[in-house]
Amino acid sequence: MTDSIHSEEMIALRAWLRTARENHGWSMRDLAAKLGKAHNYVQRVEDGDRRLDVVEFVRYCEALVIDPADGLALVLTARQGLEACQSNDS
Repeated sequence: MTDSIHSEEMIALRAWLRTARENHGWSMRDLAAKLGKAHNYVQRVEDGDRRLDVVEFVRYCEALVIDPADGLALVLTARQGLEACQSNDS
C-alpha cells in the first residue's frame, strides 16, 4: 500500500487545493498569511511534503472559501476509481 501522502487520492486532493488557491489569484504566501502560517507551509502541503490533519484541512478549506465536504467527496471518488481498477486487474 502506498503511503497516504503519496496516494492517488492525496495527489488529487492537493491538486484541488492548489487550483482553489490559484482561482483566487493568491500566491502561496498569500494563503499562508491567511492561515497564520510560515510562508513555506502552503508549498509543503501542495508539494506533498506535509500532510494535513482533519482540523488543519477544514481550516485550510475555510481560508480558501471552499467546502471541505467537496474535498472529501473528491477523495472518495478517487478511492472508488482505484478500487475499480484493482478489481479489474484481479
